[in-house]
Amino acid sequence: MGLLFPSEEWLKALEDGLQSNQTYRDAAKDWEGDFYFIVEPDGGLKERVIAYMDLWHGECRSSFIVANENEKNPEFRIRAPLSKWRKVLEAKLNPITGMLTGQLKISGNMMKIVKTPRAAIELVNCCCRIPTEFPQ
Repeated sequence: MGLLFPSEEWLKALEDGLQSNQTYRDAAKDWEGDFYFIVEPDGGLKERVIAYMDLWHGECRSSFIVANENEKNPEFRIRAPLSKWRKVLEAKLNPITGMLTGQLKISGNMMKIVKTPRAAIELVNCCCRIPTEFPQ
């Protein structure tokens, strides 16, 4: 049985996975930036969930669910319905492609993300390793 996405437990598993993954740490060694990953209601998800992550030079300094978008002021906000996030987590949608095609809506400096594609790919690879359940 997997962890429910999106949830505090799932996010903690991702944080732990990033901290212990040398491939991610190497790929993201020059990256600094924090994110809101915003999961919009879709399918079994009835309310929006906003996950905050502070990624700094290959480490995840913190991650947690916030109550509203005004709680923090992250450098990036990536927003999509649950069905699109599910495609990313099941490796059916490359996140860079998703951002470039508007399937994942981003606010923030997209070029900064595009310049470090290995970091983004390894972050998603860590996500894909988490046994995940989705709201029904």
